Amino acid sequence: MNLNVFVCGNPALDFAATLRARRSTRFEMFVTPERLNAWYVESGLVDTVTPGKEEDVRDAITVREAVYRLITDRRLGEDFDREALGVLNAAARKTPVTPQLILTGRHIDATPEQALATVARQAVELLSGPDVPLLKECGNPVCTRIYIDRSRGMRRQWCGMESCGNKIKAAAYRARKKTTPATTTR
Repeated sequence: MNLNVFVCGNPALDFAATLRARRSTRFEMFVTPERLNAWYVESGLVDTVTPGKEEDVRDAITVREAVYRLITDRRLGEDFDREALGVLNAAARKTPVTPQLILTGRHIDATPEQALATVARQAVELLSGPDVPLLKECGNPVCTRIYIDRSRGMRRQWCGMESCGNKIKAAAYRARKKTTPATTTR
């Protein structure tokens, strides 16, 4: 079962979204080194990751929370949190992944630390780049994903239709049906 969802438009945003439902029943995606490494592979950042340790999970969660804080600061037009900035920059200074050319094409093998450094660098690029004005939070009150809205007219309301949009639309439909008086036919 694939629990990872990549709907935010940037790997750093999808990484920040691995703690789901931050305002309610939090759901942690990075519960084991294997789950963390699965995220790195499924995100497309790497093809393979060397086995990780619990320390890699703790480091990833620390960086993820710093990324989320900085994205929220930027989205709300606030100054960056200095502690979160230090955490992100320290991770971004480490050696990132290095693509290699093999007979069948490109291949990226990494350590968990290299994969995390790559995510951190992508967060730096995102937070200092042209997509900042396009950052929005999902309209589902339970969801806390932040995504890049590249829709025409910037009218996108949900992180993804499958994950949140359909649920909200179905709930609204049911609510309308419940309050609409039944018509009788004769």
